[in-house]
Amino acid sequence: MTKNNSQKQTELVPVWPINWTSLDRAFDNFRREFERSLSAFPTIQTMLPRPASMTCDIADEGDRYVIKLDVPGVKKNEIKLNASDNSLEVSAQHKEEEEEKKKNYVRKERSEISYYRTIPLPEKILSSKAQAKLVDGVLNITVPKAVPTPKPKSSPVQVQ
Repeated sequence: MTKNNSQKQTELVPVWPINWTSLDRAFDNFRREFERSLSAFPTIQTMLPRPASMTCDIADEGDRYVIKLDVPGVKKNEIKLNASDNSLEVSAQHKEEEEEKKKNYVRKERSEISYYRTIPLPEKILSSKAQAKLVDGVLNITVPKAVPTPKPKSSPVQVQ
């Protein structure tokens, strides 16, 4: 048997955008779906710390990045922040214990919340000069860029 050369062979090539934010978004979506599927098992949910969503805003100000992360219920000594050449790694864990005693009644509850996120940045940063401040449950991080980029000039456009 001989192969017919007139038949075309097609090859499937996976296409993935090289954009770090879309890759980060894909992992966040996977994490949310995984957490949602775990919520169907109430016995497991009580054994594990409650993972929380950490929303993030990143602003490019030309010479630095300004990142704002929501970490409600966490104190500044419970946050771990590591900066590398082109990413930030943020984790936080908060534990609470409450006890109430009344006549013939004892109640003791424990809660735990944890956050974790790696934030890839499109340009190299000066990790040694990173600064962070926690204000009202929002972690504000300022990281200078290794090579500042000029802000693009803009001009007003008349809307008709």
